[in-house]
Amino acid sequence: MNPALVIIPTYNERENLGPISAAVLQADPRVDILVVDDNSPDGTGQFADELAAKEPRIKVLHREKKQGLGRAYLHAFRWALEHQYRYVIEMDADFSHDPRYLPGLIDTAVSGADIALGSRYVPGGGTVNWGVSRQLLSQGGSLYARTILGVKVRDLTGGFKCFNRRVLEAIDLDAVQSSGYAFQIELTYRALKKGFTVKEVPIVFEDRRVGQSKMSRKIFLEAITMVWKLRFTV
Repeated sequence: MNPALVIIPTYNERENLGPISAAVLQADPRVDILVVDDNSPDGTGQFADELAAKEPRIKVLHREKKQGLGRAYLHAFRWALEHQYRYVIEMDADFSHDPRYLPGLIDTAVSGADIALGSRYVPGGGTVNWGVSRQLLSQGGSLYARTILGVKVRDLTGGFKCFNRRVLEAIDLDAVQSSGYAFQIELTYRALKKGFTVKEVPIVFEDRRVGQSKMSRKIFLEAITMVWKLRFTV
């Protein structure tokens, strides 16, 4: 069985993809990379193919159109399970998730955590280059979700996490409803409801270096309403 796969969803991330791929591969020799590109107009998918042709640890999954972060991850999870990866990591392409944390996340999973979650809101964690309004929005969103769902995980919206494959095998991936940032809340909540353990590992989250954030009003509203759906249906 292969050790670990880092999934990097991309949409117009051509400028970031080369540097982030190099940094990930250098950070931990146990990992391969799966770039999941949603037919980026800027040629990210083609560039990913060029990288993969030179580096066997880089794989590429092409999707026909942009369908949201959650759909991209679900497609990649199934690919990872089919290709026999033991640990599966979610990670952004924009360096907001620093590759230097990868060894710690994987080691935490190897040590027994079903999910190792890179957390901004435990001692040692934090954010860089965020304004007050964004900090309040993020922390308030996590508190809101945590309160409604009745869970203790402090960074429920965190998207830098390492799954043991047994979690993805146990969760009904076809039942996952969220497509935007609510996807992170939903996956963690479904895992907790199945009895899996989540260990929060402190990380410092830095705002993206290149490109524009994918956050939108629609994605934010989905997260607000999805929490209530999860509370009463999962």
